[in-house]
Amino acid sequence: MMSWRMFSVGSAYCCTLMLMGVVWCGCAVKEPASLMRVVSKGVPSGWSASKPSKAGVDARWVARFGDRRLTSFVDEALANNKDMKIAAERVLRAGEAARVAGALAQPQLGLNLGGNRQKINFIGFPFGGSQISESYGMDFKVAWEPDIWGRGRAGRSAAIAEWQAGGHELRAARASLAAQVCKAWFAVAEGNAQVVLAKEALRLRQKTESAVRDRFERDMRAEGGSAAQLRLAQVDVASAKAELSATQGEVELARRQLELLAGRYPSAKVVGRARLPRIPSSPPSGLPSELLLRRPDILAAERRYVVTTRRIKEAKLAFFPSFKMTGSSGTTTDALSQIINSDFGVWSIGASVIYPILTGGRIKSEVRVRRSNQREALAALQKTVLQAFGEVEQALASDRWLQRRGRGFREARDLARDAAQSSEEDYRDGNGDVLTLFAAQTRKIKLESQYLALQRMSLNNRVDLHLALGGGFTTSPQSIKKKNE
Repeated sequence: MMSWRMFSVGSAYCCTLMLMGVVWCGCAVKEPASLMRVVSKGVPSGWSASKPSKAGVDARWVARFGDRRLTSFVDEALANNKDMKIAAERVLRAGEAARVAGALAQPQLGLNLGGNRQKINFIGFPFGGSQISESYGMDFKVAWEPDIWGRGRAGRSAAIAEWQAGGHELRAARASLAAQVCKAWFAVAEGNAQVVLAKEALRLRQKTESAVRDRFERDMRAEGGSAAQLRLAQVDVASAKAELSATQGEVELARRQLELLAGRYPSAKVVGRARLPRIPSSPPSGLPSELLLRRPDILAAERRYVVTTRRIKEAKLAFFPSFKMTGSSGTTTDALSQIINSDFGVWSIGASVIYPILTGGRIKSEVRVRRSNQREALAALQKTVLQAFGEVEQALASDRWLQRRGRGFREARDLARDAAQSSEEDYRDGNGDVLTLFAAQTRKIKLESQYLALQRMSLNNRVDLHLALGGGFTTSPQSIKKKNE
């Protein structure tokens, strides 16, 4: 009867220890509060390069370019890009690390089953011989370190902030990948148009060479000699062929880059007929203060700063004593059939306190290191915010100037087309000279090429503007977990 009572005492202690730990840890660690206020002071009330407008950037801003194939290709890249898979796995690991930090604060319960059989030989005794003995045991072990001062909670809070930072960084990476795909697509589209233009340039050069050759054969020598003019025309034809080959090579490289972004094999067979889309209307820029809550890179930097503040608290609390409580309850017997018999019950309870007295300055140094990490994280956050403001201002200003340049280039291009056509007609009629014809055609081709480059530049800047304003694809750590499960 006494043994059963003693066995019950041990079991009751273990159950009580478990219950205390569960109740103690039942209060879940809350999400760390935002510390964005450290960079919100001094934020301007509006953008210097744009008029005030309502906030609200499209999450699916790629669709604003009006190209379904581009939108589909961006979706493919987001699903198959290897860097995105790597980043997603990092976020998942951060989430599991946060769960591990929380699990370590809870009581740990384990079941221990064991058995032993041994033989002992008696040598030198009067009767000699040997003896075989057996022992079996089963017990439950409980261990718990109560977080009296909150050091564990600070560590778990930091782990949660790390996880959140990873989620925001993944969002930023996905938005950046979408921007890279768009720009690579525009590079292929511009390259296709440049190839068409280079072929047209070659055709014009060959046509001009034929006209010069006809005049030379009719012995109609202009000033400077028709032979020199013919050689000049032949040089232009050879240069046009070389330019066409170079442009085709650039398009092939752009296609391979686009395929790599989408996780495909770089065979240079993608989007053979891609065209530059129209430039969509400018997105609403909103207010600078709203940018702090939209840009995922700013949110990630703020979470990194929160991590350092929680780590400082964790390091400071290392000066306080730590407590550990243990208990076990079970049986031990020499017969396996009696392993669940309470008459053979055993139990133990224990508690310990560890107070750091001499640490060689380790804890103080750790606090100083983490304060340095906090200052670094704050500087990184301030830099990220300032850079974000600069990117928005630059994109808004560039958008305005590119529109003005576009109007000027369109006018110059149309005039160059008319001039080239008039020069060709005059030369055929014998009223013009070959130098004027060469100059008109060269100017026309150059302006056509520059206008294509300007269109691509405007599209790239519009992508940069969407990205700078925080446009992107919504991705949270929770959605990543569900997708992978």
